[in-house]
Amino acid sequence: MKRTLVVGVDGSPESRAAADWAGREALRRDMHLRVVHAWLWQPLGAPIVQHRETEASRAQDILAEAEAEITHRYPQLALTAEVLQDTPVPALLRAAKDAEMLVLGTRGHGVLAGFLLGSYGQQLIAAAECPVVSVRARHGRPVTGPDEGEVVVGQQGGVEESAEVLGFAFEAAAARRVPLRAVRAWSLPPVFGYSPGSMWIADQFGGLEPYEKAALEQALEPWRLRYPEVEVVEHVEQGGGGHVLLSAASDAQLLVVGRRVRESAVGARVGSVAHAVLHHALCPVAVVPHP
Repeated sequence: MKRTLVVGVDGSPESRAAADWAGREALRRDMHLRVVHAWLWQPLGAPIVQHRETEASRAQDILAEAEAEITHRYPQLALTAEVLQDTPVPALLRAAKDAEMLVLGTRGHGVLAGFLLGSYGQQLIAAAECPVVSVRARHGRPVTGPDEGEVVVGQQGGVEESAEVLGFAFEAAAARRVPLRAVRAWSLPPVFGYSPGSMWIADQFGGLEPYEKAALEQALEPWRLRYPEVEVVEHVEQGGGGHVLLSAASDAQLLVVGRRVRESAVGARVGSVAHAVLHHALCPVAVVPHP
């Protein structure tokens, strides 16, 4: 059975761009595309008059239009289309539960479009068990870098912590046959962060920057062995994670970042670096959950 990629549509130019990107990505990775539209009959009170049949017909039309457009552009693609009888967040989370990734449309600047207005998009990115790709739109088509542009991935932590993020990025680069730029941003620790143990470790590598380079190389090693065809550019830079990644991804066709799976007092969170790149990156951004 083919792996599945899910895209949410709502009739907006942003969701059309997301569907276009999802169709092309499904072909690249030989995946089955599942196109979904979340709709639930929720009648409003007077003086607003609604007709359930009209609303249901409109939901089907949105789905049919998206399906027809994708089929026209990618006739060889295997896809299914379905209206999900629920509100957007729970419907899309269920649809993406067994999927390889979920694709959403965005206007950029943190405002997600259509049925993803307000906090819906952030809730989905923060709670989905699979990677979520945010696609920006222009004239109903996805805004991406050049086809020869790199895939850029942010790496942090150790080998195990970054495995899911690097695995996603290596597969994306292999499918596109483009180089992968692996970025590790680092900052000087505050005064109270210095300790004899941490300074001893840094000294063994000749300083903090060589230590960070060695950590990146160690995290990349198993994935280089698995994807020997992928050219890897190692990029270690001092600075804030969001700023460094946005600068490195200025001409990228895809930016991949991680999201630590953990609950806070206010529920699941996206994370500061993912939040920054989702707001400001011009290319599609994939947010990959990891332990």
